[in-house]
Amino acid sequence: MAVLSIRGLTKRYGRIVAIDNLNLTIEKGTVYGLLGPNGSGKTTTLGIILGILTQNSGEFEWFDGRYGVDHRLKIGAILETPNFYPYMNADENLEIIRHIKKDPNKNFDELLSLVNLLDRRKSKFSSYSLGMKQRLAIAATLIGEPEVLIFDEPTNGLDPQGIAEVRSILKKVADTGKTVIMASHLLDEVEKICSHVAIIKNGHLLASGPIGSIINSDITVELASNNLQELKSFLATLSFVKRLHVIDKWIEIGIDESLDHSIINKLAFEQGINLTHIVARKKKLETEFLEITSKIKM
Repeated sequence: MAVLSIRGLTKRYGRIVAIDNLNLTIEKGTVYGLLGPNGSGKTTTLGIILGILTQNSGEFEWFDGRYGVDHRLKIGAILETPNFYPYMNADENLEIIRHIKKDPNKNFDELLSLVNLLDRRKSKFSSYSLGMKQRLAIAATLIGEPEVLIFDEPTNGLDPQGIAEVRSILKKVADTGKTVIMASHLLDEVEKICSHVAIIKNGHLLASGPIGSIINSDITVELASNNLQELKSFLATLSFVKRLHVIDKWIEIGIDESLDHSIINKLAFEQGINLTHIVARKKKLETEFLEITSKIKM
């Protein structure tokens, strides 16, 4: 079941096209990453679907329209920088959110425990570190038992420890079965947290789907010998080699992940070729992202 359907969404700022005919469907229970460099249109997209910005054309629909104008009560969101009253503590700030969302539950213990802020619940927001502020914002999105959570660059500006803490919290949230939409320019974060991804560049959707379908399942194998030309000719005869590139002092090939790459060493040896280098690695989202975006010039 779709929680969000986007059809033909376009947003212009004068001559600049921030989003160009974006079509996207996000299914219930997915952890969906909007991945793209800064300025690709991710935050603009989130602003439109949250009703903060108005599109020039196109449309979107939440929850197949079953909540009507009250659909925002089913969504928790952090857009750009978390903002709370600096002179209030965690409980006081969360109480304001609770009132806005009309949530009868006045006990924030579970939420503050989830984001590791129980011991700082009575400290003023102004005394919080950037990581603590981000974690309080995550707690705020969970008030009212929303069905969808939206996070815009949730680890932006955090140190490695802060990134690890936020990532851990987001994984726990995702494990509850809620639909999560996360915009990020950090490939590593999307790959570690998300089940699905949409790659956006200059407002254009370049690819979308499950992480497993975007990341090629092939294994990349680096090979080298004392005679690269001889090695290249030999590899070209192997039916299971899907691609072959000469890169500096070695050759890179692609094979199916089910194939034991050590068979290449055995077959090469039988042909009198001694390999001096053999390394296998699974393709990462970063490689796939760069390949996809480099093919399309905007």
